[in-house]
Amino acid sequence: MPNETSFTQIWVYLAASPLFGLTVTLLAYLLAYRLYVYARQNPLLNPVITAVALLIALLLLTGMPYKDYFDGAQFVHFLLGPATVALALPLYRQIGKLQKLWLPILTALVCGVSIGGVSAVLIAWALGAAPQTLMSLAPKSVTTPVAMGIAERIGGLPSLTAVLVVTTGIIGAVLGTKLFDLLRIHDDSVRGVAMGVAAHGIGTARAFQVSAEMGAFAGLAMAISAFVAAVVLPWMAELLMPVLATPG
Repeated sequence: MPNETSFTQIWVYLAASPLFGLTVTLLAYLLAYRLYVYARQNPLLNPVITAVALLIALLLLTGMPYKDYFDGAQFVHFLLGPATVALALPLYRQIGKLQKLWLPILTALVCGVSIGGVSAVLIAWALGAAPQTLMSLAPKSVTTPVAMGIAERIGGLPSLTAVLVVTTGIIGAVLGTKLFDLLRIHDDSVRGVAMGVAAHGIGTARAFQVSAEMGAFAGLAMAISAFVAAVVLPWMAELLMPVLATPG
């Protein structure tokens, strides 16, 4: 039987390989997705939540630095771009409805981005959060790469923003569909836009599990809201800075 030294040598080899991060990321997600299916797609067991928890536990147990893990896992991060572009296909299939609703959708996106960012900042300010934390909160509903760039530009902490973005997406994915049912909102295009602007990529993934139409409009909302946020939030942050500089 292999002794303890053999296992240690194998672990050292795997940990030193850039493919380790990619491999454990894929395995964690596959395991999380199986659990999600087994639980009959219970939103509380969203595969993203479970996979993140498994990876955090692995890094804590092994003592591996996050940078070493990300050297291999960054390939998954790279695929976020192509995956976002691929959302154009289901959206194209809804082009007829989109042509009729483009003005209400655009208005909803501008309002959603503005109100979502400003309300989070003002609530945190009233609770006494530091200015840097406030600026990290502003882009919390935008997809991660864009949100981190906005946070850095307006004086926030990109790392904190990334955590807030993931947390926002998970909460949106878990509660979004239940909230729509409670409010008796049944139009999948409306549900999709709301999910995309409030819960970005994780919410969009959840929307596709409900219906192709909901997923298509969520993808559209996610993409356009990122653009709107990049334009609007820095301007709004500059406007609000004199107020935010004083204690709440």
